[in-house]
Amino acid sequence: MRLSVAILTAEKREHDKDYANPTPTFGTAPEALLQGFALLPEVDVHVLSCVREPVRAPEKLADNIWYHSLHVPKNGWLRTGYQGCIRATRKMLHEIRPDIVHGQGTEHNNALCAVFSGFPNVLTIHGNMAALAALFRARFGGYYWLTARLEDFALGRTDGVFCNSAYTESQVRSRARKTWRVPNPLRREFFAPVPDGARPAVLLNVGVITGRKRQLELLDVAQNLHRLGLKFEFQFIGHVNPSEPYGAAFLERIKPLEAAGCARHLGEFATAELIRRFDAAGGLIHFPSEEAFGLVAAEGMARGLKFFGARVGGVTDIAGDVSGAELFDPEDWSGLTGAIAGWIRQGHPSLPEAAVQMREKYHPLSIARRHLEIYREVLGKKEG
Repeated sequence: MRLSVAILTAEKREHDKDYANPTPTFGTAPEALLQGFALLPEVDVHVLSCVREPVRAPEKLADNIWYHSLHVPKNGWLRTGYQGCIRATRKMLHEIRPDIVHGQGTEHNNALCAVFSGFPNVLTIHGNMAALAALFRARFGGYYWLTARLEDFALGRTDGVFCNSAYTESQVRSRARKTWRVPNPLRREFFAPVPDGARPAVLLNVGVITGRKRQLELLDVAQNLHRLGLKFEFQFIGHVNPSEPYGAAFLERIKPLEAAGCARHLGEFATAELIRRFDAAGGLIHFPSEEAFGLVAAEGMARGLKFFGARVGGVTDIAGDVSGAELFDPEDWSGLTGAIAGWIRQGHPSLPEAAVQMREKYHPLSIARRHLEIYREVLGKKEG
């Protein structure tokens, strides 16, 4: 049976307010999923994204993938419960008439637009908003407080929820009719051949500089390793906002470590340069306090990097059965420091065998095929 699927997802141009850019781009997981769908000619995919300003966009992203940009003025967003987004999306969907609608994430409007679409629908959880609201002690009426409640509303009304980890499923199961454990795919660029040769004692940390990702604590780890007389470098890749207290503290704290040659902040990179940085490093550290999935862990190991991580959320699902990957209690900083020191002293070996496991588990084609199986399951029950 040929399927027509509508994917509702956020545009990075909207997030970055980059409305002059003619090329639509999406989050890493939705982008990888679309790469998988592009390899499946038996499905027609329509991608819908709401934006606050009109943008230029191509009609098609691939032979079987169409793109629809929906202009929604600012009064149609969160302050009105995304009413403008819901109406614009519903109108376009009734022109397309897909078999099923898939809302990507509960962080913004996509989940609500899916459940109000009038079509069979499913959701994917990318960030657990109820868990984040509790973690950040969300204030009444603020973004996390509101989004957690809209998440509850949507989860109880969709036909089912794609959960990217056991942790996410545990957060969602009691609030949803049906759940499926389906990991996020990696973008196909991460499966290009990995260069041979020795890797330097460079450890990457990739992600926005925030308290949840705990880069300040990792700077303490770097300082302790430096005091041991070890030769290495921590490289931090990700956006930092110097106007926020955590970002300002990070930028100030890293200065003496940069002068000592054991830590650097490199900024943000597009995919190709990010992969080049992976291939020029020996290891990856991802040590957040909370994590729904932890896609960067899979990306790093797909490039053969040694992995050090916190035993939280989806990170455990990704790295728990990878030989050579090391996981620690999220407060075991001494254990993490000791393990990194041992790795450096042993010649900082990489994990080439991890790349094979990542391909088997997270290739976009296999994840897209699993999506089609679930769509057909939902539609079969609807028809029955």
